Amino acid sequence: MSRSTETFSKKDREKKRLQKRNEKEQKKQERKSESKKGQGFDSMIGYVDEYGRLTDTPPAEKGKKAIVNLEDIVLGATMRIEESPEERLRTGTITFFNESKGYGFIRDTASGQSIFVHINAATYQMKENDKVTFEIVAGQKGPAAAQVRKA
Repeated sequence: MSRSTETFSKKDREKKRLQKRNEKEQKKQERKSESKKGQGFDSMIGYVDEYGRLTDTPPAEKGKKAIVNLEDIVLGATMRIEESPEERLRTGTITFFNESKGYGFIRDTASGQSIFVHINAATYQMKENDKVTFEIVAGQKGPAAAQVRKA
């Protein structure tokens, strides 16, 4: 009689290989059963509760809906309160003026703010240290003086 060519270690390796294959198949089946694939749109929806936390349950309808007046809703920037012409007129001193380039700066006496002024905004020939009255308008790069008159 001839002896079997399969040794103990070969049998052991074959047994381990089959065991690994079985474990791998079991894990595959577990992943398939726990998978969310194909469960539908409802399982993907999330809700936000009144405290801002995410939940998977829809909020309870308790009938406490806030009543909002359409007039109370403000879209965009807030309403500007129109000032009277006397309030818009400011006084200041010309701190710097370049006659060759035609621009300078006025220091507002009320706020201490430095405001850009161009020669086209003046009704007279401006010089440094002149006391002037002016209005503030929105310029290209910030506040600018308009309708500059000698005080």
